[in-house]
Amino acid sequence: MKLDDIKKLHQKKYRTQFGCYLVEGEHLLLELEKTSLKQCEVLVTEQYQDWPTRFKKTLISGKKMATISDTKSPQGIIAVVSFESLKVPVSSKAIYLYEVQDPGNLGTILRTLGWFGGYKCILSPGSVDPFNPKVVRSSMGAIFHVDIEQDVTLELLQQRFPRIATLDMNGSKLSEPSFGEFDCYLFGNEARGVPNDQLSCFEVSPYTITGNGAIESLNLATAVNMTMYELHR
Repeated sequence: MKLDDIKKLHQKKYRTQFGCYLVEGEHLLLELEKTSLKQCEVLVTEQYQDWPTRFKKTLISGKKMATISDTKSPQGIIAVVSFESLKVPVSSKAIYLYEVQDPGNLGTILRTLGWFGGYKCILSPGSVDPFNPKVVRSSMGAIFHVDIEQDVTLELLQQRFPRIATLDMNGSKLSEPSFGEFDCYLFGNEARGVPNDQLSCFEVSPYTITGNGAIESLNLATAVNMTMYELHR
């Protein structure tokens, strides 16, 4: 890709147009090397010109790197990754996120799913782009190993997964044996959850993470982390 086009990949519309996204930093590049990816372009500054890689490597100036990087202090190494060239395991069970907005939350959730394995991540319309540079960084490379679907509506979710569980303040305990019997686990938006009028349109089973403190809710990523731990316990 031309340098001017690579710069545009910080915007979702151009990631969609070119079918690529950016991966920046040593740790993420090391994770990328472990994947089945066949083709990838790695841009490096002089300090990384001897970086061992099986991908095509292009040397650029620090000034040009600064125009591409999404960070204040660029590390000097960025990869341009094609959506289609990266293959990940397909999972039958799923975690569904309704209008998740925070890139850090989504990245942390992907990291959790990558650790435990066995679950895909499905995103509703209106969710943050999983290939946003902030999501990619906070996933710590898990994005290369998790099956991700976007723009799946609640209506379509019900058609695909007959057994859906969700977290609610008034539900059965996660420790109940029945909690592991569902095909999909639904989580709402960080601030608004899932609108009651939409949830009431189809059958969903509520479960609760019991607590004894004064706080009324958990961070979304924390709730998913606890759910995945319980499902694999």
